[in-house]
Amino acid sequence: MRKRTRSILEELNSIHMPRHSDAFIQSTGLNIIESAINLIDKIHETYDYEEAVDLERRLINSIRAGDGKKFRLGVNRITEGKKNDTK
Repeated sequence: MRKRTRSILEELNSIHMPRHSDAFIQSTGLNIIESAINLIDKIHETYDYEEAVDLERRLINSIRAGDGKKFRLGVNRITEGKKNDTK
């Protein structure tokens, strides 16, 4: 009989922690908040003040609305503006 190996995803899914436990929600929330803070810091390092403030506002509004389109459009607008400036 052939021994079956398990993938890392199968191992993670087999952990006996309910998906909706308080600890899971807390740790996931903290990870998302840290990632958002890091992204906002990176935005302010990459873009000038006005563009960074606009993207930060769009990021927060996109999260609030549950739609990333506004943030994506803002980044695309800045990218297109930079392309046009170099021509």
